[in-house]
Amino acid sequence: MTEQGGRGDVPRGSDHRDDGPVPPDTARTRLVIVDDDALVRAGLRLMLDGAHGIEVVGEAADGVEVTAVLDAHPTDVVLMDLRMPRVDGIEATRRVRARRDAPAVVVLTTFDTDEEVVGALHAGASGYLLKDMPPERIVAAVRAAATGEPVLSPEIARRLMTSVADAGGQRERARAALDALTGRERDVAVELGRGATNADIAARLFLSVPTVKAHVSSVLLKLGLENRTQVALLVHAAGLD
Repeated sequence: MTEQGGRGDVPRGSDHRDDGPVPPDTARTRLVIVDDDALVRAGLRLMLDGAHGIEVVGEAADGVEVTAVLDAHPTDVVLMDLRMPRVDGIEATRRVRARRDAPAVVVLTTFDTDEEVVGALHAGASGYLLKDMPPERIVAAVRAAATGEPVLSPEIARRLMTSVADAGGQRERARAALDALTGRERDVAVELGRGATNADIAARLFLSVPTVKAHVSSVLLKLGLENRTQVALLVHAAGLD
């Protein structure tokens, strides 16, 4: 099923390419675009390919095609539509994240129902963006996802926080899960809940960045979670953010 709005779903200003110089010491981010609308894919490629170190290495029209594309092209980030024929974006995200060489997945859609947002994040997506975001925000989100940072549209972040706040019964379960962490790991998890980067956490907790990375890996392992976004949701649910 094509996203509502057809041609209007190409992010506004898709010819915008002035995203500043690529840092000389930064590797290119290899991106695959998955959307059933060929015009949307073309618009995203025009906007993203070459922007701030991003290289579009492939495209797919649905969740079936993306498997072959990833087999053929090493990929850092997949930009994933949700409502597509054959295999939808949530199931495709689950399959992508189950790969041995799993890239990050960022959902880019016009739909923002609670079911779809939560479903995508639980499937392993590290970000959820709406197609009306400014081009520079989408570019920044792709770059952030490649480094393991969570990326959410402001509207989605607010809705998730409201949803979690309304689900009082989840608080005790979330806190019980976090009890499995050491004190330092818990501190790191709380910072993840605030959207902090590894560098932010290192500065706030007086740790080195490699130490922060080790703590983040340990937090994910102990909690049985896929990514930092899921940790942030758990922290929100526990009311610790």
